[in-house]
Amino acid sequence: QVQLVESGGGLVQAGGSLRLSCAASGRTFSRYSMGWFRQAPGKGREFVAAIDQSGGSTRYADSVKGRFTISRDNAKKTVYLQMNSLNPEDTAVYYCAATTIVGITTWNYDYWGRGTQVTVSS
Repeated sequence: QVQLVESGGGLVQAGGSLRLSCAASGRTFSRYSMGWFRQAPGKGREFVAAIDQSGGSTRYADSVKGRFTISRDNAKKTVYLQMNSLNPEDTAVYYCAATTIVGITTWNYDYWGRGTQVTVSS
């Protein structure tokens, strides 16, 4: 089992950047494929980005491709989401998630953090 804690959210102006972090507990972080999801007010949770166990493969939602970068540091048991060129449509609670599925997946995650709020002002 793994516990996830997100940090790094906040208020930023349109065009700005933020870096989210997700720290994992446990000794087997490298076994998990990791993902970031977000949920805007009044909307369902949506996939943002995913990275495989080694960090060699990544996948992004079309809405963030070219602006967001997911990465991981297995030694620090942390996954990151670098968000650039933010716009008000990126405002949401961002969640980190983990799955034991090998490789990249955009769904079927087993463990979730509590989320961190990102607000982008126009």
